[in-house]
Amino acid sequence: MSFEVPDDLRYMESHEWTSTDDGSVRIGITDFAQDELGDVVFVELPGEGDEVTHGEEFGVVESIKAVSDLYSPVSGTVTAVNEDLFDQPELVNEDPFGDGWMLEVDPSDRDVLDELLSADEYRDQIE
Repeated sequence: MSFEVPDDLRYMESHEWTSTDDGSVRIGITDFAQDELGDVVFVELPGEGDEVTHGEEFGVVESIKAVSDLYSPVSGTVTAVNEDLFDQPELVNEDPFGDGWMLEVDPSDRDVLDELLSADEYRDQIE
């Protein structure tokens, strides 16, 4: 099976992705992760202004199969939360790299992004 792995993103081994734009970091879960979870029925995320820490849990995704913790690829302050997910958690399944994004964070240290997996490294992990 083939999964979408955009080349312009960076990835965590725990299947979160990051994109950078205008200094903020957008975070979501990968196509592989949403497929493994099955139908997402609930998403728990921090609020705007909350702090997240690199490598630590920031939320939970619940599906019909499992409950999975979400891990932050960066440390910093949450500047935006995709509130659409509270009423439409299925967006994580339908468009994990678009409408299914989860958080935007103002990172306290951008250098940690260089330590994340490239698209090729992530593809190697999931194949």
